Amino acid sequence: MTRTLSLDDELTPLVDAFRDGRPTIIPTDTVYGIATGAHVPEGCERLSRLKGRDPAQPMALVCGSVDAILTTVLPELLGPAGERARRLLPGPVTLIVPNPARRYRWLAGPTPDRIGLRVPDLDPRLAAAIDHVGAIAATSANPTGHPPPQRLGEVDAALLDRVAIALDGGEVGGLASTVIDLTGPEPVILREGPMTADEVQRRLEGL
Repeated sequence: MTRTLSLDDELTPLVDAFRDGRPTIIPTDTVYGIATGAHVPEGCERLSRLKGRDPAQPMALVCGSVDAILTTVLPELLGPAGERARRLLPGPVTLIVPNPARRYRWLAGPTPDRIGLRVPDLDPRLAAAIDHVGAIAATSANPTGHPPPQRLGEVDAALLDRVAIALDGGEVGGLASTVIDLTGPEPVILREGPMTADEVQRRLEGL
């Protein structure tokens, strides 16, 4: 049975679900996502199946803070890509970054030397819960082909019934993240979203 929490509740059950690889639903700064601990390959595969997507399709690695990326999650994220990531995060973006150590291979699809990375602009209580486990894997909480939910009440009922924890954070932005490839000599916007090209450029000025 799904347990529903609010941001005012004690979030230890959510942290425990992340650690155990159980599926959860959480609010981000863009849409509601279905998530689990990134360190549990079978849990990440379960998320894909719940959503009705190919388990070989890449899934984003989500951290609660930039510090978590640099210290434990992707400590090899250095050089221009690392500097650009620091400028763009946190925020409503998914960054494709180099992954030379091939960490979290089960999230990277057919290109394990690169991986999708998010640090959403989250409520500090949720960010801290994610940092407790290092990182989570997440994708939008909608069946493939359906619009992503802006509110917990918009999450597909069949999907909601199959998660351990659902965190109600109220209404969120509703527009999928801007996707930016940082693996080449220059950043490339692959999908426009809440962070406009002008804002991306403004943040990257001076690099």
